Amino acid sequence: MKKGKKYQDSAKLVDSAKLYDVDEAMDLVVKTAKAKFDETIEAHIKLGVDSRHADQQVRGAIVLPNGTGKVPKVLVFAKGDKAKEAEENGADFVGAEELVQKIQSENWFGFDVVVATPDMMGVVGRIGKVLGPKGLMPNPKAGTVTPDVAKAIAELKSGKIEYRLDKTNIIHCPIGKASFGKEKLAENFNTLLGAVVKAKPAAAKGQYLRSVAVASTMGPGVKVNPAKID
Repeated sequence: MKKGKKYQDSAKLVDSAKLYDVDEAMDLVVKTAKAKFDETIEAHIKLGVDSRHADQQVRGAIVLPNGTGKVPKVLVFAKGDKAKEAEENGADFVGAEELVQKIQSENWFGFDVVVATPDMMGVVGRIGKVLGPKGLMPNPKAGTVTPDVAKAIAELKSGKIEYRLDKTNIIHCPIGKASFGKEKLAENFNTLLGAVVKAKPAAAKGQYLRSVAVASTMGPGVKVNPAKID
């Protein structure tokens, strides 16, 4: 597939064989974001673990110091006082069985993240097969199964992201927008990477950070030197 002129111009700025320091990489990834919209910058981190083994799973959640540049739409599964608390603290959608029904019958996904109180997990479990593949299933490790719905909503709205391995042992995470500039992106990137390094499973053997790259929505990948991070 032939890449467009903007991509080719951007690619010329990046030495694909070079491993860049974090600051250099952030500078480049901003320069290569040439689209007419404010491109999202993503980090792609390949780890030396095997996600098929339960003791080598890497997942968690962190609040990025500068947010992601996008305020997510939060759906909360809760009843009674907890539902009221969710509504008062800025949840976009709040409900119980009726929301499960809406997702099942209308294939509705007008939200970005799901929070549930522990007592609602039996209800949410009914749509686990639909939420799971989309990465939307609430999880205690990510802080999205919690009785403290107010705190969960506040964190998510201020830039909390979940990181988790995919089947190819890579973590893909947004770290902000091109308009953030290199300093804010570097802060977010270092926060994410610090959390991933801290989450290293005891069962992981050999080199943990195999490869690290950042890229804008439409731009080329910029490799970051993992030796200077780990």
